[in-house]
Amino acid sequence: MKAKEIEILKNNGIDTLYQLILRYVAISDDEWKYCQSKFSSSYFPKKTMLLDQNQVCDKIFFIASGLLRIYFSDERGEEKTFHFCMENTFATDYESFLKNIPSNFSIQALENSVVIIVTHEMLQSLYVTLRDGEKLGRLITEDYFFMLNEKIKAFYMHSPMERYKAMNIQFPGLMQRVPQYYIASYLNISPVHLSRLKYTLKKKNPNG
Repeated sequence: MKAKEIEILKNNGIDTLYQLILRYVAISDDEWKYCQSKFSSSYFPKKTMLLDQNQVCDKIFFIASGLLRIYFSDERGEEKTFHFCMENTFATDYESFLKNIPSNFSIQALENSVVIIVTHEMLQSLYVTLRDGEKLGRLITEDYFFMLNEKIKAFYMHSPMERYKAMNIQFPGLMQRVPQYYIASYLNISPVHLSRLKYTLKKKNPNG
């Protein structure tokens, strides 16, 4: 990816992040200029590790372009996909970030990705400087835990087919962007089971 393309994606990401913040709190022009002075951005080629399991997560990543995977390795060394983070969403381990403890997760770029980075130190500065800084942090954290709660409920209350359909709604186009074994891992089913779900759905909706 060329430097000019990265710069355009970064600027687009900053603009999108601004609109996202406005969904939570009002922010003045001066406050936004201060925020922009604190944000940094990075380009991560495909397969780059942004966080390794057992490291302390001290950054929040806002994806301007690309796709990240949050996963962990179990006691047998088998990777389990926990979440996908597409454009215009955040990626982090909030528990590690907030408590300054080793993370249970790894974060990897599945595509060439441009991200806006907010460090723990930056966030504390925003809390103090922005009129509604603490409210912003609280609302974003609440959204994360709502997502986590929905994910836990889905495993206990929804069938694999229901989880598969919900995934396609939450992550449109994901099936064409990542290996199928990552999808199966995310749904907590085998790749063979995933193939059966896709076949069943295709049979019911041949034109879908």
